[in-house]
Amino acid sequence: MIPPIANRFVAGESPATALEHVRTLNDRNINAIVNLLGEHYDSRSPAAADAAEYRTLVADIGDSNLEACISVKPSQIGLDVGEDVFRDLLEEIVAEATDRDVFVWIDMEDHTTTDVTLDAFEAMTTTYDGNVGVCVQANLERTREDVERLADLPGKVRFVKGAYDEPAEIAYKDKAAVNRAYRELLEYAFEHFEDGIAVGSHDPAMIEHAIDLHEEYGTDFELQMLMGVREDAQEELAAEYEMWQYVPYGGRWKSYFYRRVMERKENLFFVLRAILDR
Repeated sequence: MIPPIANRFVAGESPATALEHVRTLNDRNINAIVNLLGEHYDSRSPAAADAAEYRTLVADIGDSNLEACISVKPSQIGLDVGEDVFRDLLEEIVAEATDRDVFVWIDMEDHTTTDVTLDAFEAMTTTYDGNVGVCVQANLERTREDVERLADLPGKVRFVKGAYDEPAEIAYKDKAAVNRAYRELLEYAFEHFEDGIAVGSHDPAMIEHAIDLHEEYGTDFELQMLMGVREDAQEELAAEYEMWQYVPYGGRWKSYFYRRVMERKENLFFVLRAILDR
């Protein structure tokens, strides 16, 4: 059982608890990106099991009339086993999701997976009529070229700053440089994409920049934030813009919870207050 202190960031251990959280979000005009926690499996069996749970999840979402989609990690569905395993399991998920009219996001992991992830996205989004999205990371120097490649494809692209500690020879290490790259990527996307832009950021300055670009170019976009982070802002933004919350669930919640607590001092203070108030 997930302790109450972790419920801010993780929507329980079962699909039922995750979908119940989605219902509460939808009541607040916030959509949900549901993610089964898991990554870096080194055999096909657990990867196939998670892929099967995703297929069941999209069926449940499709039957429920909830405003929700799913997000999967390549290493969760077999990339560490082999590219062929990843492609096969991903296509099983995307095919089921397309039949159920449920959108599928492919998360981006560290730089060693970028090429295979983008190749899989291109194959899936062209085969399944744009029912797939992919994430790109502003801290990688290569990303501008990748975004130019993606501009004419169907589907969606999520722009994030990047959470992995990448080598200095291929990545921007300075915060100001990452912010500059993120701004420039958004500017390119709003000017050259017809739609399908997802702004994955909690940074008020970047969100405001995206809103300004939307007003300048008229390009449709959506905002995406994590469960448990700036939720008041999420609700305020949802009153005017398309807002999506990333909703993780599952038994492998401990490492995810630890990352959320350690990445922002506000999250750490929340946990400390909860402990002291017990």
